Amino acid sequence: MCGIVGYIGKRQAYPVLIKGLKRLEYRGYDSAGVALITESSGLQVYKTKGKVADLEKYTDGKDVTGTIGIAHTRWATHGEPNSTNAHPHISASGQLAIIHNGIIENYAVLKDQLMEKGVEFRSDTDTEVLVQLIDYIRTKKNVDLLTSVRMALRMVIGAYALAIIDKDNPDQIIAARQSSPLVVGIGDGEFFLGSDASPIVEYTDKVVYLDDQDIAVINRNSDHVEFVNVNNEKIDHEIKKINLNLSQIEKGGYPHFMLKEIFEQPQCLMDCMRGRVNVDLNNVVLSAVIDYRKELINARRFIIVACGTSWHAGLIGKQLIENFCQIPVEVEYASEFRYSNPVIDNRDVVIAISQSGETADTLAAVELAKKRGAFIFGICNAIGSSIPRATNTGSYIHVGPEIGVASTKAFTGQVTVLTMLSLAIAKARGTIENHEYETLVRELNAIPEKQKQLLDECNEKIHEIAKIFTYARNFLYLGRGYNYPVALEGALKLKEISYIHAEGYPAAEMKHGPIALIDEEMPVVVVATKNALYEKLMSNIQEIKARKGRVIAIVSKDDDKVRELADEYIELPKTLECLEPLLATIPLQLMAYYIAVAKGKDVDQPRNLAKSVTVE
Repeated sequence: MCGIVGYIGKRQAYPVLIKGLKRLEYRGYDSAGVALITESSGLQVYKTKGKVADLEKYTDGKDVTGTIGIAHTRWATHGEPNSTNAHPHISASGQLAIIHNGIIENYAVLKDQLMEKGVEFRSDTDTEVLVQLIDYIRTKKNVDLLTSVRMALRMVIGAYALAIIDKDNPDQIIAARQSSPLVVGIGDGEFFLGSDASPIVEYTDKVVYLDDQDIAVINRNSDHVEFVNVNNEKIDHEIKKINLNLSQIEKGGYPHFMLKEIFEQPQCLMDCMRGRVNVDLNNVVLSAVIDYRKELINARRFIIVACGTSWHAGLIGKQLIENFCQIPVEVEYASEFRYSNPVIDNRDVVIAISQSGETADTLAAVELAKKRGAFIFGICNAIGSSIPRATNTGSYIHVGPEIGVASTKAFTGQVTVLTMLSLAIAKARGTIENHEYETLVRELNAIPEKQKQLLDECNEKIHEIAKIFTYARNFLYLGRGYNYPVALEGALKLKEISYIHAEGYPAAEMKHGPIALIDEEMPVVVVATKNALYEKLMSNIQEIKARKGRVIAIVSKDDDKVRELADEYIELPKTLECLEPLLATIPLQLMAYYIAVAKGKDVDQPRNLAKSVTVE
């Protein structure tokens, strides 16, 4: 998950690296460090436990000059978060410094072999094994740094995005990638590295996305980057233009990225639908459905693979596709799917959902499904990421960078793409009546304005409600039909950022166990909109009240019955039942946010979490 950044060029590297780390800190914030080849002191490595701000304090007054450097913000895998285990790691000779995102699976074997040869280790990390191995090969074989990196990587099993510098060569950075993201930025006489484009966008809009087994040789005095693979075969890469601006990765006056991203949802969904939903023609157009019509409309079944919030979006997608397209759908945790020996073949379509496009388990599930002959459709946010490049086709959600670790606008973007996909396939298959199709298209187009209305009307009320329930140690979230996954997502948001235990259930399942937990100390959030299951949800709320539970209800605007029963309520604008998740999820996001803020939690960077899960 960690974030890595690098710079070589004509300006001072340290400010570029620190700013880049701050923009990548959502990927991990257990510790941080920087390595510079300074103008007067040679190779200098500064690292400390804590966040990038702690690193800035630590380096205050130290020599941070120099025009080449690499830096890292860590989400710990091997070794506890402390200054010793923080990156960069230095080789035993003091010659090389390395940063790394990923996991070296055979590090223990390699470490034992190196220790037998007299190499001493300072940390508990797998990354240090990598730099010691490279340095050992370099000295024993008397080869240059590129050759030693290539030879070492051929011995390594696992995932990595890495950058390495040599104190005796202040004009070169070598970087490599396998199953972890890495981007090279190409400026005017300067080059940049990042786990994604966010540290680069301020300086250049020209980037190269590395593929697996790529090695980038970045030389200060060259006008281009040389790319080879681990077998030293030259690789040509297309330079791409970043579609990203600075305002998208800054808070814009909001106290937290999460709140900004919640309020961005109306505009984000307009961007998501732009060019795809045409109300004048009553039509949804997805290029993937046009280009791969046969594969999609003739699918025997769809299998949705995802993790976390994306899995919840997949549960909504299942109902949309089955209802409108009349094709069976299974929704699998990607982490379980890849180890379950799934029965799939070329009649199946696998839909892989990932905000980052780098989720390790989802990417592995994609590779497994491809080998079994399935057609792969990707739904991602990050352009140029690994999953879009591994799939047959797909759709970007186009909601802009999501910096807050707890996903908000990516969820509604994923649900929007799944809605458009189901409508486009249903139209192509002839499984939806024209009147229903046109009604859905018009109502989907109206959702952003209704989201804006909802945010304007409910924000302050939810802020006040949140203050009441900061005492709670447990929450239940209930929903039915399309809103059952909304309940799951609401519970996940609360857990992630407030550290309050919360569980989501289909409302009817409450009687099969969870009802035993309900008492006057238990808040229960019920998504109780007026739909086909309304009366049954009313009964569930009465059962909660009979046991003195505190009910927070998400209700339709014209609902008086639930409002009278609930302790607190939030009204939603009217919409079609299948589109309710795009509205109902917003109050739950806000409630989680305001409860976490009231409890003094770090909303954007909750403990133990990172935004992009690039390791198993």
